[in-house]
Amino acid sequence: MEDSGEKWGINMLMGEYHHNVDEKKRLIIPSKFRSELGEKVVITRGLEKCLFLYREDEFQKLVEKLKNMPFTKQRVREFSRFLLSGATLVEFDKQGRINLAPHLVSYANIVKECTIIGIGDRVEIWSDDSWNDFYSSTFDDMSEIADELFSDNFSN
Repeated sequence: MEDSGEKWGINMLMGEYHHNVDEKKRLIIPSKFRSELGEKVVITRGLEKCLFLYREDEFQKLVEKLKNMPFTKQRVREFSRFLLSGATLVEFDKQGRINLAPHLVSYANIVKECTIIGIGDRVEIWSDDSWNDFYSSTFDDMSEIADELFSDNFSN
């Protein structure tokens, strides 16, 4: 059997898991993701009202891209503020949990149940309700989305 690292590339995060946030706002991150992420991760506001969880080096790459954009552009300043003001460096505890900061819990509307998904270079953390709403609203459009994204890549 082929090693998943060889098949998919180094640090390919993928899959869907369901966990609960405890009363102290701690969330278990699946062991499969923890082994790819390392001991410390950056968590921040994501798009579509979810949270993004990055390996330190992947987050640094994103920050470098932002630093290379002209700060005189309003959209660059706005996105930088959105992403970086919410960012926190966290470590996994012995049970594989991270603490979710109150401003992140509030932003993502996390009450208890969460959906944790791997998206290649990052992990996304969604409230179950938000994930279900997103999934339901985009499910019927997946064929059209795939066609838009991949049609040029496969044409003769």
